[in-house]
Amino acid sequence: MKPITLLQPQKIVFGSGCIDTFVSDYLALGHKRLFVVTAPPILPLITPALKTLEENGVAVKVFQNVVGEPTLTDFNNILAEAREFGADSVAGIGGGSVLDVAKLVAAFIDSDQQAADCFGTGFIKKKGVWLACLPTTAGTGSEVSPNAILLDERDKLKKGIVSPYLLADVAYVDPKLTMTVPAKVTADTGMDALIHCIEAYTNKFAHPAADIYALQGIRLIAANLLRAVKDGSDVEAREALALGSLYGGLVLGPVNTAAVHALSYPLGGEFHIPHGLSNAILLPAVMKFNREANLRRYAEVAIACGVEPGKDDDETASRGVEFIYELSKAVGIPQKLSDLNIPQSAVDGMAKAAMEVQRLLKNNPREVTEQDARDIYNSLY
Repeated sequence: MKPITLLQPQKIVFGSGCIDTFVSDYLALGHKRLFVVTAPPILPLITPALKTLEENGVAVKVFQNVVGEPTLTDFNNILAEAREFGADSVAGIGGGSVLDVAKLVAAFIDSDQQAADCFGTGFIKKKGVWLACLPTTAGTGSEVSPNAILLDERDKLKKGIVSPYLLADVAYVDPKLTMTVPAKVTADTGMDALIHCIEAYTNKFAHPAADIYALQGIRLIAANLLRAVKDGSDVEAREALALGSLYGGLVLGPVNTAAVHALSYPLGGEFHIPHGLSNAILLPAVMKFNREANLRRYAEVAIACGVEPGKDDDETASRGVEFIYELSKAVGIPQKLSDLNIPQSAVDGMAKAAMEVQRLLKNNPREVTEQDARDIYNSLY
């Protein structure tokens, strides 16, 4: 076996109601100035916890205006607020963008580095202040990954900062925080979590130490996503999705994603399509493109999705792609880029931009040329 490095928070707490554990853990640590990054719909869910912290002498500053796809400028403005407040600790409570911003705030608050100089892997010099991540969507897995994404408005492209210093000190995965997520967001983020697992299992750097998380994540999400979209109060489905998303996050560091994510970045960068939706609309087409390069693995993905095996891997893998098409439609994912108001005239520019994301394209089981990228985009019209 080739070597692999598994990175994750020192402590992961999973279970409905574990936001209470966050409060008790935080008070035991003795920090006094907590900067909370969140979003307006989440505030009512976390107000009791924050009130308890304040009643116990903690100064809490809440920043709740994280936009859907935060830019480098957005981040720098938020960082300035955290510095002005004098935060000695950070908590991100929200979806993937909220968690990514919180991770970056914790890393850069006491640093002389600029986030703009750290795009790529391994450029952050040191660990930042104490950080907790509490996801409110079952999607990005950012709470346990060493990755953070920002939109670099200089070239209209989403870019990743990857560093072990972006890992949260503690991740609290409380499925109760996902119960009020609307059906559309549940669908988009759930498909994103499924993609993390599928891309981790099928890419060039797949590894037995990560496969176990990826396959179980596929099983959990494939079996429960439609249930949660149809009935957001389905506790069993919500818990399964939260766990599947956690597994997807655990494989992001060691093996990462591939062409689906690379091709989705221009959709977010130029057209501001939400991350989960960008990935979801591309998944079936990219799976169809990749299938022949790793038939065995794609057949195993199909079986993890609950598909009946065919006469050989080719047939089973094809059934898996068809399952993903049908799941995507069933949960309400648009099937064409034109449905997102992306004109076909933008394809050449998007293909060119996607080629810049070699950090992820190098992981793909099949080489993706600029023409391949055009073909994949064009197949979605």
